[in-house]
Amino acid sequence: MIRINLLPVKAAQKKEQLRNHFLVFFGSLLVSIIACYVLHASVQSEIEKVNNEISQNKAEIKKLEKAIGEVNKYKKLQEDLQKKLNVLADLKSSKSGPVHLMDDLINALPEKLWVTSFKDKGGALAISGVGMSENDVADFMSKLEASAYYQGLELKQTKQKIQDGLRLQIFDVSCRTEKPKLAEAAKP
Repeated sequence: MIRINLLPVKAAQKKEQLRNHFLVFFGSLLVSIIACYVLHASVQSEIEKVNNEISQNKAEIKKLEKAIGEVNKYKKLQEDLQKKLNVLADLKSSKSGPVHLMDDLINALPEKLWVTSFKDKGGALAISGVGMSENDVADFMSKLEASAYYQGLELKQTKQKIQDGLRLQIFDVSCRTEKPKLAEAAKP
């Protein structure tokens, strides 16, 4: 009978299996490393892309903040201009008041009556004058009461004075000024 020694074959097979295991292990390790590198490169690319977008967005935000600042500056200028226009409109509407006051005063004066003093203190008027008779003073007051600009007319005092043979009536009147509405001011 022939005997064959199978030991070296088993040893060779074990060596072959061990080498195959090492090859599979190192092959899978190499594939894992390559996969990790590709994944890392992909994630790094995404991070760079997001960082670029962030820097672009920051630049756009700076541009928009500058534009917002300019818009706010123009709004402030517009508000200042509107305030100035309102002041001008107020001045324009109030400048005609004294003209109307004097015009109504002149129209209310009888022929034989003179105004010697006209004082305005914050809308409160004090008018002093001299008339030839009580009727002239009464006529003056009634015409002044008819004016839309003179309100609350009150005769403070009257005195008779004889000068150069003439009997004169010295009077003091107080009232307040009022700016009438446009419809009232338009009345003759």
